[in-house]
Amino acid sequence: MSKEIVIVFDCGATNVRVVALNRRGVVIASESYANSPKADPFFPAYRIWDAEAIWKKMCIASKKVVEKVNSAKILGVTFTTFGVDGTLFSRDGRMLYPVISWQCERTRQVMKNIDKYIPVEDLYRESGVLPFNFNTINKLIWFNENMPHLLRKSYRFLFMPAIFGFFLTGRMANDVTMAGTSMMTSLAGRKLSENIFRKAGLPVALMGDLSEPGSITGEVTLSASADTSIPAHTPVVATGHDTQFAIFGSGAEKNQPVLSSGTWEILMARTENFKTEKTQLEMGITTELDSRAGLYNVGNQWIASGILEWARRTFFSDLRQNAYEEMISGAEQVAPGSNGIKVLPEFYEDLTGKPGGRITGLTIESTRFEIYRAILEALGNRLAEGRAALENAGGFKTENIICVGGGSKNRLWNKIRANCSGVPVKILDQKETTVLGASLFVQAACGNFASPEEARSSVEYKAETIFPD
Repeated sequence: MSKEIVIVFDCGATNVRVVALNRRGVVIASESYANSPKADPFFPAYRIWDAEAIWKKMCIASKKVVEKVNSAKILGVTFTTFGVDGTLFSRDGRMLYPVISWQCERTRQVMKNIDKYIPVEDLYRESGVLPFNFNTINKLIWFNENMPHLLRKSYRFLFMPAIFGFFLTGRMANDVTMAGTSMMTSLAGRKLSENIFRKAGLPVALMGDLSEPGSITGEVTLSASADTSIPAHTPVVATGHDTQFAIFGSGAEKNQPVLSSGTWEILMARTENFKTEKTQLEMGITTELDSRAGLYNVGNQWIASGILEWARRTFFSDLRQNAYEEMISGAEQVAPGSNGIKVLPEFYEDLTGKPGGRITGLTIESTRFEIYRAILEALGNRLAEGRAALENAGGFKTENIICVGGGSKNRLWNKIRANCSGVPVKILDQKETTVLGASLFVQAACGNFASPEEARSSVEYKAETIFPD
C-alpha cells in the first residue's frame, strides 16, 4: 500500500487547522479551531500566543483528521504558521517565556530606537525585511533589555513551526523561511547574519542550524503519536512561513507576481534578483527568502478588503442579504472614473497600523455606488504601483498576475485590477495554496516525487483569465 497522505498543521492568527492532502494536492480531510492571542501573564497589557494551548487544539484536530483517512497511508507531516513569532527554550526543552505575538505593542519602542544598535537602512539592506515593530530582532532585543537572565539560560529561540515540530519529534530545528522573516538574515548568503546578531548584542548560536524546506527534521515520537493519532516514526518535514508556501502552492513560476487578496493584499513574486536600497525601503518593499535556494520573494502590501468592509458598513448597512452582489452590480453601472470621485487611502504597510484616507470630488448628486467604485479604482491603482515597485526591485517584467483569496471573487474588482495593472489577471480556483504548497515539499522529501516542482505538476489548477480592455 503506497503512502501518499500528507498532514499539514497550519497555525493562523484566527484559526488553527490540521489538513490532510493526497499526492495530487487534494484536501481529503480538515479540522479547525479558533485561535487568538492572549494577555501576557507577566505583563497583562501585552499579547502572547499560548503555544501549549494551540498544540492541544492541533492534537484534537489531528485525531479527528486521522479518523477520516487511512492512517497507514500517511506519508509525512509538516507545519506552517505566520512569520516572526517564537520564543526561548532551555537545553532540556523547557519553554522559558510565552510566545510574544506579532500583535503585541511591547516592541514598538525597540524598533523606534533600533539605530542605537544598527542603522535601520543597514538592517534593511542586509536582511531585506521592512522595519516592522513585530520583527523577531525586536523581540530578542526586548528580552535582552528587559529579561537578560532568560537569554543567559536559553539554548534555542524556536520559531512557531519549530515549536510544534519539537512537540512532535523532540528535536529543535528552525527553518530558512521563518528565519527570513526575522530581520536577522543575510539575503545574499541565505543564512543568519553574524553581523546583525553581533551589533544587536545577541548570540547567533541561539537560532541553531537552519533547515532547508523539504528537509526531514525528525520523526513522530511514541508520545506524540498517542496525542495526535499519527503513526509513530512518521517523518516530519521542514516547511515554515505560510507566505512562501502559499506562493509556491499557487503554481507561480519565477517572475510571476501573486496577489493574495484579503483584508490586506500582499503582492509577491519569486525572483532571482532583489534590491534593498533606500528607494525600496521608502516604497515598502520587503524581501524574504524563497522556499527554494537561489530565489527571493519580493513583496509589497496594503490594506484592501478592510476598506471595502468599511464601505459596506458605512454606506450599505441597509443591505442585509447579498450585500456585496448588490454593491458590485450597482458599481458596474458607474462609468470608469466614478464621475470624478477619488478615494485617496493612506496605505499603511505596517499591519498593526490604522489606515485612513480622503474622498474627494463629492457633489450633492454623488451616489454610494460611485464611492464604492472609486474605492475599487484606488485599490487597482495601488496594485499598479505595487507591480512597478516589484519589477524594479526584482528586475523582471510582469506578463500576468495570479490572484487568490477572498478578494478574487469580486468580478468588478478583477476587471479594474487588469485595467489598472495593464496585464491579464488569472483568478485561481485554488483555496488552499498554503497547505498545498507545504504538502508538495513533503511529497518530494518522502520520495513520491523527485522535487516539489514535480509534485506540483500533478496538481490540477483551474484559472479564469481577466484581460485588460
